[in-house]
Amino acid sequence: KFSKSSFSRACLFLLPSLISVLVLFVMPYLDVIRRSFLDGTGQRFVGMENYKTVVENTSFRLAAGNTVLFLSACVPLLLFLSLFIAIYLQRNKTVGNWLKSVFLLPMAMPVASIVLLWNVLFTRNGFLSHFLYWFGVTGQNWLNTKYAFGILVFSYIWKNLGYDIILWLAAFATISPEIYEAARVDGAGRFKLMRHITLPALMPTFFVLLMLSIANFLNNGMDQYFVFQNAFNKTHIQVLDLYVYNLGITGRSISLATAISMMKSVVSVSLLVVVNFVSKRVRGESII
Repeated sequence: KFSKSSFSRACLFLLPSLISVLVLFVMPYLDVIRRSFLDGTGQRFVGMENYKTVVENTSFRLAAGNTVLFLSACVPLLLFLSLFIAIYLQRNKTVGNWLKSVFLLPMAMPVASIVLLWNVLFTRNGFLSHFLYWFGVTGQNWLNTKYAFGILVFSYIWKNLGYDIILWLAAFATISPEIYEAARVDGAGRFKLMRHITLPALMPTFFVLLMLSIANFLNNGMDQYFVFQNAFNKTHIQVLDLYVYNLGITGRSISLATAISMMKSVVSVSLLVVVNFVSKRVRGESII
């Protein structure tokens, strides 16, 4: 049991962190909620009028649709591609040790460096255009076309792949080799080993990664989209974070931008609750 003096010291240690969370997160979030119900001047209460205006806006529906498309493409590809690579690294440990560093390298790269790399690869005079030239395809600035969507999907997966691989490898490390040996002695084949040992052991990691991937995608900021956007590809890559920036900062419609942010927060929490509910139904144990 904690004594009163120990409890007081613990509160003093936590106090700076609690104050930081209150000032930097809680208070700004409460202000966003307040502004979403005010007019553009921030003086007059308008109720749900901002939300109604946002929902009826075609640009918002376009940004929401792009966000759903990105989420539907990125999250499944990231989860299963990282799993397959983790399986390969687990079975080939000689090359796996240095390949881990290769996959983790993109996480340390700033967005500006990634933009420079993509310009080398995907501009009119880039590597991709030169490669396709040998097959009779005319080169173009691929970042200014509808293919910018696929490039950004590739960029997101490439940048976040290493993190998921490490978590999958950590999950594999928790499975004791003796369990596999005992199952083989009892006559279990590769399929039964996968079904009755590997998959149940990986399920907790799968749901954690699914929740982290959804939360990371919906709240990963607009920087990578902002540096790529232009008049040619805007309709293909404008997601909600970028739309909020363009509307709130460039368009100076703070009230509408805060309304969109609140709607995105509700959707994010709802998706995480659904994932947690599915985890509880499948595993009998919730994540949160």
